[in-house]
Amino acid sequence: MDTVEARLYETEKNFTVHEAICAERYEGIQEAFEKGTKRMQKIEYLLYAVIASVLFGPSFAAQLLKHFIG
Repeated sequence: MDTVEARLYETEKNFTVHEAICAERYEGIQEAFEKGTKRMQKIEYLLYAVIASVLFGPSFAAQLLKHFIG
């Protein structure tokens, strides 16, 4: 019976360590997603500016950027 209890204890310990490691990885993934979201938003605004300058001309794009920037 000692062997079964020892195995159970070892398995529980390994599982607890595994959970802790996965929790740290998950936090890192969430931080990467948040940083990526901010970067993509900046890229999106730059693309809007490029599209506006191509469609309406550089002067309209400059006025539009001046309006958004302040």
